[in-house]
Amino acid sequence: MKIAIFGSCVSRDTAEFIPDAEVVAYVARHSVVSLESPHGTKDSNLSDLTSAFQKRMVTSDLKGTGVARIVKYADELDVVLIDLVDERRGFWLYPDGTAITNSLEVEACGVTRDARRAGARLVDFGTEEHFERWKSGFAKLVEGLLDADLWGRTILLDIEWAGAIDGAQHPQQNLVAKLGRIWRKLRRGTREAGRSLFNGRGVREAWWSLWSVKPTEAEDYADRAAAANAAYSRYRKWARSLVASSVVRSSKQVRIDRNHRWGPEPFHYREGDYLSIMRGIREILNCRGSTS
Repeated sequence: MKIAIFGSCVSRDTAEFIPDAEVVAYVARHSVVSLESPHGTKDSNLSDLTSAFQKRMVTSDLKGTGVARIVKYADELDVVLIDLVDERRGFWLYPDGTAITNSLEVEACGVTRDARRAGARLVDFGTEEHFERWKSGFAKLVEGLLDADLWGRTILLDIEWAGAIDGAQHPQQNLVAKLGRIWRKLRRGTREAGRSLFNGRGVREAWWSLWSVKPTEAEDYADRAAAANAAYSRYRKWARSLVASSVVRSSKQVRIDRNHRWGPEPFHYREGDYLSIMRGIREILNCRGSTS
């Protein structure tokens, strides 16, 4: 099976669990906004990027060539996978209306620093401005895949961020759970304040320790997932309204893999989750085959 991806590790990691799969095009670190108004590479120095993959992804984003990289394989592709995770960091908007994706790579090589100096501003994911520009860019993606007769072979992986590590329960958001969290935070704060006083620090510092307790790892994952899933909601609904097929998983259905090769993140899932998503893709392709 030959696969093209416009998205992130969610699609790429899933593809590794599809038997006999070959990813012939992988477009990552690329907001759809860059498809419509790419900034270009003339004033961008990518020499600090040592990875050929990183350079290829950033160059594609700067040139807005993501769709073109997929379309050239149109005749041989079995499926195009899309996910929206790489939209999460927003994009930089230049005074001339061009844009670049705010990826970790452009930050690492100094492109974002140069963007600021050129008068660009960061448009944050989830804002009204970002959503409107994203919708326009997504229409550009749809148009490109339609023209190449690929939209009917496109599947959206609509997978929410996981709010809990493998083995843990999905975090509850009811009043009892929230009160319990507040109580546990106060207990941790009290212990920290007591240690501060015991170690000879002043009352002011002890008081600060009481109220500046950081969330636990579990709380941090739960908070990040809840915020991201809320922000993604309208993006996912819009994309699902346009795409012919979607594989959907809620946050309750997936978990974070603590031993994921790229590290534990709310969008790095368990092997069982990827296998489940893979089966969803297979079911869609089998149905298409039976009706063709």
